[in-house]
Amino acid sequence: MSGTSDDDPKRRLFIGGRWTEPDHGHYEVIDPATEEVVGLAPEASREQVHAAAAAAREAFTTWSRTRPEERAAILDRAADLMRRDLVASADLARAESGATTATARGMQVAVGAARFRRYARGALEPVEEPIAPQINEAGPMGRAGVFGALAVRRPVGVVTCITSYNNPWANPAGKIAPALAMGNTVVVKPAPQDPLSVYRMAGALQEAGVPAGVVNVVTGSGPEAGEAAVDCEDVDMVSFTGSTAVGQRIGEVCGRGMKRQLMELGGKGAAIVLDDADLDSAVAGIGTTFSFYSGQICTAPTRVLVQRGVHDALIGKLAAYAGHLKVGDPAAKGTVVGPVISAAHRDRVEAYVELGRKEGARVVTGGAHPAGLDRGFYVAPTLLADCTNDMRVVREEIFGPVVVVVPFDDEEEGIALANDSDYGLIDYVWSGDVARAFRIARQLCAGGVGVNTVGRNMEAPFGGFKKSGVGRDVGSYALHAYGELQSIVWPG
Repeated sequence: MSGTSDDDPKRRLFIGGRWTEPDHGHYEVIDPATEEVVGLAPEASREQVHAAAAAAREAFTTWSRTRPEERAAILDRAADLMRRDLVASADLARAESGATTATARGMQVAVGAARFRRYARGALEPVEEPIAPQINEAGPMGRAGVFGALAVRRPVGVVTCITSYNNPWANPAGKIAPALAMGNTVVVKPAPQDPLSVYRMAGALQEAGVPAGVVNVVTGSGPEAGEAAVDCEDVDMVSFTGSTAVGQRIGEVCGRGMKRQLMELGGKGAAIVLDDADLDSAVAGIGTTFSFYSGQICTAPTRVLVQRGVHDALIGKLAAYAGHLKVGDPAAKGTVVGPVISAAHRDRVEAYVELGRKEGARVVTGGAHPAGLDRGFYVAPTLLADCTNDMRVVREEIFGPVVVVVPFDDEEEGIALANDSDYGLIDYVWSGDVARAFRIARQLCAGGVGVNTVGRNMEAPFGGFKKSGVGRDVGSYALHAYGELQSIVWPG
């Protein structure tokens, strides 16, 4: 386990089952709450990334033929080890991501372990689906006969997993676990801001008995490692979570090599609040944008479309909700809103708030640096009212604790406003009339719709319309995403 111990401040790359010194030294991983150094992450060279892909390619033949029960057992053991070390892993995740202690434990490490457990079961799901026999008449293709067929799901091959910074456990686990369950091998390239947790995950997988080369982890502070992990000829598929702009560039490279893609990209979730809605329920859901990961989540209901009859009441309740949230040290008891990931991102979010002012939006609450927090990358929960759909703060993903509010008159206008977006990940509808809410939900151009909730069913397909992504994962859909369909046909 050399290179993964907590007393070793310098992590090593994980390539071909070996902890490997990086060619380009190390870079500092910064705690967003204190601005102190959490640890040193390795800077991989392009050659080392290609070596990781070559190791994955070599391991693929054996791993893809491993019995599903054996793959399941390894994933189960990995989940056990992640649960065993939950507290220490959560402390590291909190330090490098800025998540609160409760979030780091419950939504990062615990969810990551749960995803390995889920795909241990997933490894045992059937990969063959019978197709109804077809009667063919005699012709140029052969004799008359009854032809049977099977649709068989096969692993894709070597999968590059490029993960997001907002959840350094759940997001990588949601890629690695189903990919391995299907018989693929992986090269994992974590976000540069908080990669140390992924090395802990790799250590757990190694201890669980994952064969050499099946899982590889490479990191870098700049684009070089990620680019090498995408354009390498040994890579068959890229699974990416991140911004739409970066996803588009990755898609262009994948298109040249016909690599398979799974893209979870940006979002600007519309929350339609109708005049018969339970406003307290709506505020509790929308308010998660202020608190959960400090708004750094692509599924957040950041764009509130509210019917005029309840507009002022909703604004008042949202302002009160934001005002009661404790902003500060994520390790402190009672903290709800921690920092955003970096100084650069803090500046970006604050620049959007200032842009909103210039565009004519009214700052109802927030909009200034939180008092008493001289260190750390904090942004106050901010509510912008009097917005119109042509404002950049309404149309562009801010990825911070900022909610914008746009009024509308009737259902048709609300639906049109929701769909007038480049994004389409998850939208939301709040209404006291469930039939009305479902009728509206079916007209929204989004990969998912929450009706009177921001909760999710973790077996339901997840992915986006338009510029919010390509493909679907979560539940059994993730197994499909990391597989190729093959048909086998025979005469009866």
